[in-house]
Amino acid sequence: MTSTLHHKVPSGLDQKEAEIYRRLDPARLPKHIAIIMDGNGRWAKRRHMPRVAGHRAGVAAVRSTVETAARIHIPALTLYAFSEENWKKRPASEVDFLMRLLSRYLKAEVPTLNKNNIRLEYIGRQHELPGDVQERMGWAREATGQNSGMVLTLALNYSARSELVDAFRSMLEAAAQNGGLGHLHIDEEAVSRNLYTRNLPDPDLVVRTSGEMRLSNFLLWQLAYAEIYVTPTLWPDFRGVHLLEGIAEYQKRERRYGGLNHADGHPAAAKV
Repeated sequence: MTSTLHHKVPSGLDQKEAEIYRRLDPARLPKHIAIIMDGNGRWAKRRHMPRVAGHRAGVAAVRSTVETAARIHIPALTLYAFSEENWKKRPASEVDFLMRLLSRYLKAEVPTLNKNNIRLEYIGRQHELPGDVQERMGWAREATGQNSGMVLTLALNYSARSELVDAFRSMLEAAAQNGGLGHLHIDEEAVSRNLYTRNLPDPDLVVRTSGEMRLSNFLLWQLAYAEIYVTPTLWPDFRGVHLLEGIAEYQKRERRYGGLNHADGHPAAAKV
């Protein structure tokens, strides 16, 4: 897209964000963006700081990204905040810090979420998180529950494989209460109805920071046809302008969902 499109720039964008937004087609914005926030540890290491400093710095990236997404009216944004594997592979002190950071973030950011008309939700095995963290999460969800704008979903203690296991268990339990396994019907729609994200559209775009080329057990079912955008930017340095750059790249692509592109869609007539 080489020419600048003429449309109104949403209020609140800075100069660089506005410059990129003018080149976007507002009618083709992603309905749901998922972000794998990666690089906090490397950001801290490069500065000879402890890993927790990277996590702390990442909060500013969350704030900027969330506000920009809401300002340009992205309907849904999902952030991979804390994986189920983090429990097993990170030191207990770091996990404890992340839990405290989450609680502080929720308390501090609710006014900003409300100002931007953002509703907060969560996916993951929340019941395994510390009790005080669950209470704070419930409070923040309720405090933003009346908002009608973007849905911000935090993936906490999340694993895509665990999500699928939970979905299948839910389907089996429903069948058992409805007369037995003979009443079990499994198809793609049934699986989707039992996922944590049942109330969200599948992501159109998944962004991964820090240059890594993997999905890390994130939304494996839902990302089947998502466009993947990888940036070398480490998460603490990521801002709304980087999100807009990802959307600009997304709009250059033709989404075929396994079909043909326009160039391939008109084969020469077969000879008789």
